[in-house]
Amino acid sequence: MEKSKILYAEDDKTIAFLVEDSLESYYDISCYSDGESALEAFNSQNFDICLLDIMMPGMNGFEVAQQIRSKNSEIPIIFISAKALKEDRIKGLKIGADDYLVKPFSIEELMLKIEVFLKRAKKTDTSPLKYKVGKYDFDPKNYTLQGIENSITLTQRESELLLYFICHKNLVVKRQDILKAIWGDDDYFMGRSLDVFISRLRKVLSEERNVLIENLHGIGFRFSEKE
Repeated sequence: MEKSKILYAEDDKTIAFLVEDSLESYYDISCYSDGESALEAFNSQNFDICLLDIMMPGMNGFEVAQQIRSKNSEIPIIFISAKALKEDRIKGLKIGADDYLVKPFSIEELMLKIEVFLKRAKKTDTSPLKYKVGKYDFDPKNYTLQGIENSITLTQRESELLLYFICHKNLVVKRQDILKAIWGDDDYFMGRSLDVFISRLRKVLSEERNVLIENLHGIGFRFSEKE
């Protein structure tokens, strides 16, 4: 199966190596250390998504994104930058970026964002990612938890929620952030739905004593897995 192609521009060799090493099993990723070479590659090849650092020698990420957007209004663009100011985020989104990820970041979060935008771009040939949850292999694309002795089929919403927790493992996540990410809203009725789905996941994973979904009163939840 043909892999989706990623254009990745990053002048920090260490970060570039870590990202490429983590993604190359799932995607066809091409890395460039400056804006000019990244833009030249974009103009001569076909890519499915662009990951752009902002602070690069010569042409910066904002300028590269503007050039890309002038030629292609559909391709997903994600900025990955140490520039964390609100003004920089707004500028990136106004240029036409689809998302903005601040360094340091988790590879899991980056992969989740890539999957989301590739799906939105109707790239259905992307190799599905699988995650280990206790004794199960979790396949979020097919909504399954596959164990040695049994297989559990989740609903789409249960699968989305579990994937969100996995990508934020060991972190405190606020209720409103989960609701906005998965339901697109954080009103009262959506909140009640969230509680129901978390109860379902706890029941599904009840035999996995090392897998915990903690309720942090007044704040949110924390998903953790003991070694």
